[in-house]
Amino acid sequence: MTLSQPLLFEIQVQRIFPKPFLKWAGGKSQLLEQLTPLLPKNFSRYGEPFTGSAAVYWHLFTLREKRSLLFTDARLTDSNTELINCYAVVRDNVNELIEKLSTHREKHDKEYYYHTRALKVQHLSSIDRAARFIYLNKTCFNGLYRVNRSGQFNVPMGSYKDPTIFDVEELKNASLALQDVSLDAVDFREILNWAQAGDFIYFDPPYAPFSKTSSFTSYTEKPFGEQEQKELAGIFRELDKRGCMVILSNSWVDTVLNLYKDFYCVEVKASRAINSKPERRGKISELVVTNYGP
Repeated sequence: MTLSQPLLFEIQVQRIFPKPFLKWAGGKSQLLEQLTPLLPKNFSRYGEPFTGSAAVYWHLFTLREKRSLLFTDARLTDSNTELINCYAVVRDNVNELIEKLSTHREKHDKEYYYHTRALKVQHLSSIDRAARFIYLNKTCFNGLYRVNRSGQFNVPMGSYKDPTIFDVEELKNASLALQDVSLDAVDFREILNWAQAGDFIYFDPPYAPFSKTSSFTSYTEKPFGEQEQKELAGIFRELDKRGCMVILSNSWVDTVLNLYKDFYCVEVKASRAINSKPERRGKISELVVTNYGP
């Protein structure tokens, strides 16, 4: 009697490949192919002070899952408290969030949209706030996030016949990818309290306007104007001195190019989706700045 060869069992490790689950004006999903060659090859920690849709973080996480790069920690911040609360709830209470979103999906119509939009977030639980945030994001006009001076969301309802408000797998993948991530609703200047040599920092601020009539900075109740752009350039320089690797995205306009003329400036092409005039939509030049070369 001969003994058969022992059976070899290959353990299949499930890889998590998250992607943005929010619509976000200026989100970087479409630019990832152009941004990837510019990413640093080695860094210890990742920081993103203007998180938005978190497209770059999801991409970096995916590259780490594929063993294409390694980093130990990530810190996502934004001055938009509702956005950061949303990510925290996705990380910590995704199942409860999905239940709330199911209710929004069942009740969605014009009357319900404006009723939900009018709710005061200070009267809601963190989970209800996050569900409201995602619901409005997926049903409002163009997924635009805009608030008035009082911080109240004021975008009208979009004309979607059957909006996809949430995807269970997307939310659960995002939850897993956020498990070890630090999330804080803080100003972009706060990065100076955290960053150190060897860190990779990515800035994706509200873009400088292409013209005086195209300015839009109301992602929070505090506009992001020329003075903030200058302060950000100063922070970029300070992080460079500390030995951080830094990338910044912005408009390809002279005012911004002059702020970063001492660094590596790369032109990329992006599609402009939000414009009332169809002839002004299409590929436009955007700026990517790095402090370590292309």
